[in-house]
Amino acid sequence: MTTTTVRPVVAPSVGDRLDRMPITPMHRRLTGVVGIGLLFDTFENNLSGTVSKVLQNDFAFGATTLKLVLASAFIGQFIGSLLLGRIADRYGRRRAFLVNLALYSGFSLLGAFSPNAAWLIATRFLAGIGIGAEQSLSDCYLADVLPASKRGRYTAWAYTIAFCGVPAVGFAALWLVPRSPLGLDGWRWLFVIGSLGSAVVWVLRRQLIESPRWLAAVGRHEEAERLVARMEAQIPAGTARPYAEASAPAATAAAPSAPVEPPRIRTVLQAPYRRRTVMLWLVCVLSVVGYYGFGSLAPQILAAKGYDVVAGLGFTALSFLGYPIGSALSLPVIDRVERRTLVALSAGAMVVTGLGFAYAASPALLILAGFCYTLVSNVFANVSHVYLAEQYPTAIRAAASGLAYSLSKLSAAALPFALLPVLEAYGAGPLFVVIAAAMSLLALSVLLLGERTTGESVDRH
Repeated sequence: MTTTTVRPVVAPSVGDRLDRMPITPMHRRLTGVVGIGLLFDTFENNLSGTVSKVLQNDFAFGATTLKLVLASAFIGQFIGSLLLGRIADRYGRRRAFLVNLALYSGFSLLGAFSPNAAWLIATRFLAGIGIGAEQSLSDCYLADVLPASKRGRYTAWAYTIAFCGVPAVGFAALWLVPRSPLGLDGWRWLFVIGSLGSAVVWVLRRQLIESPRWLAAVGRHEEAERLVARMEAQIPAGTARPYAEASAPAATAAAPSAPVEPPRIRTVLQAPYRRRTVMLWLVCVLSVVGYYGFGSLAPQILAAKGYDVVAGLGFTALSFLGYPIGSALSLPVIDRVERRTLVALSAGAMVVTGLGFAYAASPALLILAGFCYTLVSNVFANVSHVYLAEQYPTAIRAAASGLAYSLSKLSAAALPFALLPVLEAYGAGPLFVVIAAAMSLLALSVLLLGERTTGESVDRH
């Protein structure tokens, strides 16, 4: 007589169930709402740099004041990235989303009515606290709710929507700066547009669901179960992957009776996270040199080449068209090419096109090189956003990502003080040699220290 051993059936975890889903209408709606919020983040991040020459003329800024105006929002974002990432891990992604947008919308509106440079610097700093965690919160939220096989593509869709904000601020500045609608300076209207847009997004985000992975991680299993069941109810019959094929191993399932450990941010410096943390911190610090170095300083570079404010704004706006187009180009490749490889390749392309922009001698070549630079930089941006959010477990994902992002904001705040003197003393060519060196070091760091993440569950840690 033979005995049959019956193995107990292990219920799939919340993460297993999320990873096996096809894309549902809810996934698309969440991606769209996040993308619209990111649109105003990119609008904000390129605002001060785009109108920097106009502000310098209106307020008669000296060199130091201009640097403070450009840096103030990024210093605020450094604080916001640290603070709101912790809030997201302790009190929920949705609540942190609402706090950051409320802060940004209110202080950006106050900045539109700045009577002097000090008021503008203060309001840009306070608005920066609100917007500082927008990207890290968005990346973590999408990593939480999207299935593993589509995570890169739909995060890239969110950023494709977002990057429409960059040419939007460029063309809005080109149209508004020479005018004074209703007696209000055109550049002030740009701040009003950003503020009111963020207020609309705040209303939309009240409808977001909380992250089921976060709910399960903090022990709120019944709420997580209800949300996942609601998402599964939208799956057409026969389209879901079997549980056995899910990316996450059964061992990642969280038992309802398991005690919930509070998030410990210091674990990012312990095994197995230490190596990836060093890599991500290097990426965040160095990527800003290439990414925001161009977006923030393009008008200054064009002025140094002898173009006036209106011509510079026109060239900048046309170059900025590469942002959404480059983001869209990442869609077919981001889930097919290993993330770290795509980060390195796109960083290398930024080196080549950036040097082309620096040494371009005609308006046509300037626009072409600037367009190509922004195009490849947004392939780089999309894949690096996805890659960062894939590194840490749910319990510390927002805080750990926010910590890495905060370094990028600190680096961005230092950029005007580090790069403007190079531009003023040596010109655009040497400036882009510095940027090229930073992006080359970044590519090397990712290839040597980065791990494979494409198609893997974020619960694999």
